[in-house]
Amino acid sequence: MKEAVLYKKLKGNEVHCNLCNHRCTIQDGKRGICGVRENQSGVLMSLVYGKLIAQHVDPIEKKPLFHFYPSSLSYSIATAGCNFRCLFCQNADISQMPHDRGIILGDTSTPDAVVEAALARGCKTISYTYTEPTIFFEFAYDTAKLATEKGLKNIFVSNGYMTIEALDAFHPYLHAANIDLKAFDNKFYKKICGASLKPVLETLKHMKALNIHLEVTTLLIPGLNDDEVLLKELAAFIVESLGPETPWHVSRFYPTYKLLDKPSTPPELVHKACKIGLDAGLRYVYSGNLPGDIGENTICYNCGATLIERFGFQISRNTIADGKCPNCGSIVEGVWGT
Repeated sequence: MKEAVLYKKLKGNEVHCNLCNHRCTIQDGKRGICGVRENQSGVLMSLVYGKLIAQHVDPIEKKPLFHFYPSSLSYSIATAGCNFRCLFCQNADISQMPHDRGIILGDTSTPDAVVEAALARGCKTISYTYTEPTIFFEFAYDTAKLATEKGLKNIFVSNGYMTIEALDAFHPYLHAANIDLKAFDNKFYKKICGASLKPVLETLKHMKALNIHLEVTTLLIPGLNDDEVLLKELAAFIVESLGPETPWHVSRFYPTYKLLDKPSTPPELVHKACKIGLDAGLRYVYSGNLPGDIGENTICYNCGATLIERFGFQISRNTIADGKCPNCGSIVEGVWGT
């Protein structure tokens, strides 16, 4: 355990957590919504510091990040816990462990060990992923700071619910992020995720202002967040608030966790949403969870040339040279360093 950051002590041994936008007021002996931050006699403690539930080497395309060091490897870590309650969570066995099973499991580790493992395996980045990285902020921060000193880049794969204070504290060591914009509908967020939409939009805009490389993912669930009007509003928000160069990943849903009654997303529905994004003015829109789909490729927005060919998380061909389309010379936004 380690004392948490970004909290305020209140009267009667209560504490007020300012790490995420739930901003929990936590009584003595209780935990926040995340299930991994506990008030112990008026001191807020992280119960997951150095307690990793997952450590893997992934292709960076799995995050998904398509415009940040493509074809590179990312050392990916997580602890148990999450500040959302998404009914469709594909990692619910670890993200919801403190609530569903009442336990917190994980292997003991240190920031030094994580950075050493990443370097030893030839990774260019460390990804804080699988669950919500905000809830293990202290360990992620210590690791990211050391990783940056060692020449590695740091990535958040996040629901975007961290407070502005948390993001400002972390951002010197945060180089890229993929943020889930789960719907452009506050009712969806409240009913399906146990959260609100507005703080996510604020996080996205603030990340853009901090010059963090940003990509956005929407998991398309039939009958829940596939309304055409709302998808148009979502795409317009990305264009107007984040910029048309922001990659948008539209991913296919598969029944999981507590949404087993919903069907898998038809590929044509994913394609329809992708077209909405392109029609709105986005330059790079990708289909996700459809291996082999043409929508996985990076296309030059100016001349239509295929720049990167993908199959799932693997790249078979990359023609981008010096960040430009070799056919017409247009700049292809991203971080393309080798």
